[in-house]
Amino acid sequence: MRPEPPYRQIVAEIRARILSGDLRPGERMPSIREIAQRWGVAVATATKVMATLRDEGLVETRVGAGTVVGAGRKRPGTPAPPPRPRRAGGSRQALNRKQVLRAAVAIADVEGLDAVSMRRLAAELGVGPMSLYRHVANKDELVTQMTDEVFGETELPVPGPDGWRAKLELISRRQWELCGRHLWLPRAISFTRPSLVPNVMAHTEWILRALDGLGLPMTIRIREALTLHALVLTLALSMAAEVEAEQETGVTLDRWWLARRQQADDLLDSGRFPLLATLTEEDASDANALFEYSLACHLDGFAVLVAGR
Repeated sequence: MRPEPPYRQIVAEIRARILSGDLRPGERMPSIREIAQRWGVAVATATKVMATLRDEGLVETRVGAGTVVGAGRKRPGTPAPPPRPRRAGGSRQALNRKQVLRAAVAIADVEGLDAVSMRRLAAELGVGPMSLYRHVANKDELVTQMTDEVFGETELPVPGPDGWRAKLELISRRQWELCGRHLWLPRAISFTRPSLVPNVMAHTEWILRALDGLGLPMTIRIREALTLHALVLTLALSMAAEVEAEQETGVTLDRWWLARRQQADDLLDSGRFPLLATLTEEDASDANALFEYSLACHLDGFAVLVAGR
C-alpha cells in the first residue's frame, strides 16, 4: 500500500490534538510557515494542511486573530455550517465584484482551482454563501470572471515593438509570466468551448493586429493566435503539475530526483542511452528554457510561412 501523503499525516496529528482538547477552541493555530518548518515540508504542503482542516470545520479564520481552532471542533467529514451573514447595518461595506474575484484568485493561487467553491469563498470573505450569487451565478461563471480578472493584469502596449516577431515574442512572454503567477490559469481556458472573456479576447485581437500587413488571410492569422496561446498554456500545465505534485506528496523536485539517483545512474551507466547520459538535470527540467526554445522554433517556422506569402 502507498503511504499517506505527508499533508494527510500532519492533518491527522493536528486533528487528534483538536478533538482531544489539547488545542482548545479559539486558540491560535500555527502559521503555514510554522507548519512547514515544524514538520519539514514544503509551504505548498503546509497550505494544503490548513485548507483541509478548514474544510473539515476544525479551524476558522477570524478578523484580527488569524486562523484559530473552530468553536465547534466538528468531527472529520461533517460539513461546516455556513457563516452567519453580516447585518445590513454592520460596519463593513457590502462586497463588490472586485473583492469577490480577488479573494477567489487568492485561494486558487495558493490552494489550486479545485479549492475554489462558493462555500469556501464565502468563508474566506466572512459572508453567507447566498450573498455571492449577486455577483456570480455559479462556479463556472466565477472561474470565467477570475480568468478575465487576471488577464487584465497584463497591459499590452499599443502599437507595441516594431515587427511582427517582436510583438509575438512580447505577448507570449507576458502570458507565460501570467501563468507563472497563476498556475491554475491553463486549466481555466478551453479552445474547443471558449468562454467570452473580454481580456482574453483582447490578447487574441492584439495578436491579429500584430499580423496586419503581412498578406495573411484571417484563417492563418487566427490559427497563429490560437497556436501561440496553446504553446504557452501547454508548457504552463507542466509547471502547474509539478507544483501540485509537490503539494500532494511534500517532495520537492530536487528531493524527487535525489530519491531516484541510483535508478537513474544504473540506467544511464548501462550504455543503452549514451546521449541521454550527457545531459544534466537542469537541461531536462528548466521550464523557462524549454518555453524560450519552443517559442523561438515556432516563430522560425512561422517566419518561413510569412516569407512564402
